[in-house]
Amino acid sequence: MESSARPVRPNIVVVLSDDHGYGDFGRFGHDDRVRTPHLDRLAAEGVECANAYVTAPICSPSRSGLIAGAYQQRWGATWFGTSRFPNERTVLPERFGALGYATGYLGKVHYGPEQPGDRACPPNHGFDESFYGLAGMQMGRLNYLRHSRAAVEEYGEEASWRMAVQPLWENDAEVEFEGFLTAELGRRARQFVDDHAEVPFFLMLSFNAVHNFCAQLPDTELAERGLPHQSDWGPESTDDYPTWYDGAIWPELEHGRDYYAAQLELMDAEIGGLLQTLEERGLADNTIVVYLTDNGGSTCNYGDNAPLRGGKYTLWEGGIRTPFIVRWSGGGIDGGRRCSELVSSMDLYPTLLSAAGADRSDWAATDGVDQLDALRGLPGPRPVGRASHAALHWDTNFQWAVRDGSWKLHTIEPSQDLDDLRDREHIAVEAGQWLTDLDADPAETTDLSTEHPEIVQRLARLHATWRREVGMADLNIDSREHVY
Repeated sequence: MESSARPVRPNIVVVLSDDHGYGDFGRFGHDDRVRTPHLDRLAAEGVECANAYVTAPICSPSRSGLIAGAYQQRWGATWFGTSRFPNERTVLPERFGALGYATGYLGKVHYGPEQPGDRACPPNHGFDESFYGLAGMQMGRLNYLRHSRAAVEEYGEEASWRMAVQPLWENDAEVEFEGFLTAELGRRARQFVDDHAEVPFFLMLSFNAVHNFCAQLPDTELAERGLPHQSDWGPESTDDYPTWYDGAIWPELEHGRDYYAAQLELMDAEIGGLLQTLEERGLADNTIVVYLTDNGGSTCNYGDNAPLRGGKYTLWEGGIRTPFIVRWSGGGIDGGRRCSELVSSMDLYPTLLSAAGADRSDWAATDGVDQLDALRGLPGPRPVGRASHAALHWDTNFQWAVRDGSWKLHTIEPSQDLDDLRDREHIAVEAGQWLTDLDADPAETTDLSTEHPEIVQRLARLHATWRREVGMADLNIDSREHVY
């Protein structure tokens, strides 16, 4: 007699970090200050996606595209000033809630200028339990150490916004927390697993590490590492904020790389604690663990994207190709393999739902691709349809890029945004156009556009078609204003 028991659905844990450099893993050996033993182990036990991308080179639109499994340009999100939560779409936690999952969100929220009570707040888009900070209300960041009304009063109106010390939120209630936020997020993640060990759960753990300002470390950590204390900007500061900021980022901040490495190591330790809890509760084999970051490592924060060119804010590979690790030993995603498919953060939506046994109609309106068979290393053709993306696109209005196979066309136009990146963030980026064969030149050292004008035109037209599809303005690919 056949069993009528339903298959055990996998638990899901998505760990999202902030500005983690592509090359900043201990196993790469680039820098002995970088110690990530638990992420190294996760990569050794799971699958690394070698050609994995996010949908934007900055956090807000990237996070928006991830949660909805679609290009965020469809709802007008391209850069800081236009990014917002996809209010009109059913997002990933809502799908898992409908499947009977317990859902939890911990950490940084930053889809745009969210306010308390907005749909962008986790309780209002499908999360049963949440502990979070609204970075959209605090210059896009969360303080590592302080979140209280006393801190707001101490810092003053402007500095409390810039230094991001506002209270946090637990579900719909404002809560204060004075302590190391990374450790608290790890503690709550372990508690969530303990509390929901008997039911399938979907947990998003969104660290604010390793976003600047990494010098915000507990006194005990500073003393142990021999690092000096760095003061936040506030009422006692003798410089205005732009002057202070310039000294708090690359290349002026003394010990900047050490602060960054310390924050990365401490985040890695909390990830290790979460993995240990899964093992102790007998859940490790049937839990899909995903690790990625929201955009490329930030040069101004001493992140290293080697061997890729560029970083956060740019559409060079270092700004959009990110670490992407998936482990599910009970589901055939294991063994220390590398997946060569073209993968996007949008793919988490269909892939995780597919693993949970959802109906394909649940992700029919997304731009993501179900990568489950690819992650398992199964040969094509895929029974679920496309093996991968035919192409991937990025567009912030003043810069755009398209990757088709190994070819990538990348265009940057003169603009105030470009000037701001150079002047404020010390980003080495100039207007122009580049065509690269990424298989031969992943570091994007050589422009091949003059050698292959036919490929330039084909990719430009492909991107123009995509822009029309997602609702952006037409791209005049024959104008010298767009093709250099």
